[in-house]
Amino acid sequence: MYEGDVLAGNWRRPGKGKIPKVPAEMDLVVEDADSGFCGAVVACDKEAVTLEDRFGKRRLFPLAPAAFLLEGKPVTLVRSAAAPAAPRRSASGSVAVEGLRARVARQSRIYVEGVHDAALVEKIWGHDLRVEGVVVEYLEGVDDLPAIVAEFGPEPGRRLGVLVDHLVPGSKESRIAAEITSPDVLVVGHPYIDIWQAVKPSVLRIPAWPDVPRGVPWKEGVIAALGWRMEPAQAWRRILGAVSTYTDLEPELLGRVEELIDFVTEAP
Repeated sequence: MYEGDVLAGNWRRPGKGKIPKVPAEMDLVVEDADSGFCGAVVACDKEAVTLEDRFGKRRLFPLAPAAFLLEGKPVTLVRSAAAPAAPRRSASGSVAVEGLRARVARQSRIYVEGVHDAALVEKIWGHDLRVEGVVVEYLEGVDDLPAIVAEFGPEPGRRLGVLVDHLVPGSKESRIAAEITSPDVLVVGHPYIDIWQAVKPSVLRIPAWPDVPRGVPWKEGVIAALGWRMEPAQAWRRILGAVSTYTDLEPELLGRVEELIDFVTEAP
């Protein structure tokens, strides 16, 4: 399909001047190099471009260097002087629906592990979830996930999406997730020990999330390492208060939440 191997070598960091800058003009068709999503430009602002695929699905992508493929070749999209006016956006980067009245809730649901996960999802994706009529509930852990799924009774038109912390090979969470086999359930996760880590350290003006020794409760260990004199509940309010938009979160979380929303809103 493409000339040569676009992934050969360090193509995302080419020599100066080798990757052309292309104006993000209306109806220009490009492909996101990371996800493979292909669509036409329908909106663009100084930070991101919205693409719409042939099925009418829209996704927002940052205007990063060499982030797109045009006719199989990497390009950097830039805002065109005649770019279509960008509509007002929600915290997730989606097009905000003016005068929104929440849709009647679907039977499908999204489950997250804890109250902190639910609060973060609501802050960033709350507008989108109300547009789609999706309710988010928290589980207080996933140890009993197979029983919870069975009680929910997933079926076509009644789907369940589950967001799991620390879903990495060999973890307890990955073994529990492997027990779920229903085609109407999607279990995805991020690699972080706790949802706190999905907030970029720069948002909190710290160099990195500290490593916590085994045997030390993770939240308390983080608070101690950062020198914060507060309880975990206070620390979480501080963290959540620093988050205002999707750009404050790590992509490993962003992609998984978007995937769950797509899954539970997909027509049977």
